[in-house]
Amino acid sequence: MRTTEHAAVVVGGSLSGLMAALGLARYGIGVTVLERSGPQPRTGAALGGAEGNLHRLFGADGLAGPEATAAALDGPRPHLQSWAQAHGLLRRAAEADPHIELVHGARVVEVGQDATSAWARTADGVLHHGDLVVGADGHRSVARRHVAPEHPDAAFAGYVIWLGIAEESEMDFRGPWPGMDIFDAGSDCLLGYPLAESAPPGQRRLGWAWFDPRRNDLLRAKGCVDGEVVQHSLRPEDMPTDLVADLDAEAEQWPEAWREAVRACLRRRGVTGTPVAEYVPDRLARGRIALVGDAAHVSTPMTGRGFGVALTDAEVLADEVAKAFTEARGDAVPAALRTYERRSLGRAREAVESGRASPLVRRVIPWRPRSPVTRRRR
Repeated sequence: MRTTEHAAVVVGGSLSGLMAALGLARYGIGVTVLERSGPQPRTGAALGGAEGNLHRLFGADGLAGPEATAAALDGPRPHLQSWAQAHGLLRRAAEADPHIELVHGARVVEVGQDATSAWARTADGVLHHGDLVVGADGHRSVARRHVAPEHPDAAFAGYVIWLGIAEESEMDFRGPWPGMDIFDAGSDCLLGYPLAESAPPGQRRLGWAWFDPRRNDLLRAKGCVDGEVVQHSLRPEDMPTDLVADLDAEAEQWPEAWREAVRACLRRRGVTGTPVAEYVPDRLARGRIALVGDAAHVSTPMTGRGFGVALTDAEVLADEVAKAFTEARGDAVPAALRTYERRSLGRAREAVESGRASPLVRRVIPWRPRSPVTRRRR
């Protein structure tokens, strides 16, 4: 870790982890980010609300500091809409920030704390110490098991989302370029979105998300869901040939542009199946360990709010921790994380519960029972 007076360890180098790291680093806090994957670029689908949050990230008073912002926005102002693009911007910003150290290939297996510090232990036995640990390690969070051992797992919501991004050049479509839209076909639903990029005709891209409640047996057979806990996505290379053929045939139900976008992705095996998980939090912090992003709260992607809520988590956390470090009290960090929880818990719970209550979710899977893990901490 780079030498500073105060230090934090962030578990997870995805969007929420990088945003938390940038927020803390802006106040001069040294941050070590432990990311289990390698340094290669990562992919993802669309990102709801990302364009509107660009200024909050990289504006004059944004989450990232001036040096990190300059590195992230080296060139024309981007149209921020895809997960991969947002991750690339945040990673460039973090790599340029002198207070942040990114450690790749670091799989965290345990977090812990005592009265004066917190730590994360990686699979190779190395302990990474800090004044606090921030769990940003997604819906299967290791850090959550420490913060909320009585409620550690996100629950399977009862449907899968097939995700893809199609290049215009690979589509057999010559009609008017579509705008964002939602299509309902019985139990299924398709969200289609043209990526907001300044590309000329012939080089544009269409993203799509197909909500499907009819493949739960397949998800369990493939180990993607175990009981009521989501384990992993169904990767393109693991999709059975008959499933690809079935989805290709079922794509006939969608309007032409989106039908061709789906089929183009299926032809090159560019489709990922993501079982949807939900987690309504009872708490966001314990002592010197706090949760942000999908480690803290997991809602249906149908809300399009996950990125914005995770950004607010990072802003509030950095604000409270920075205040704590101006105080000399030994309990300043735990007190700051309690305040972070107080400011954030209601918003986090509302984000998940509003997704459950949305007409779109109820239309796709009207039979779905409420998850049993919705109790409030007293």
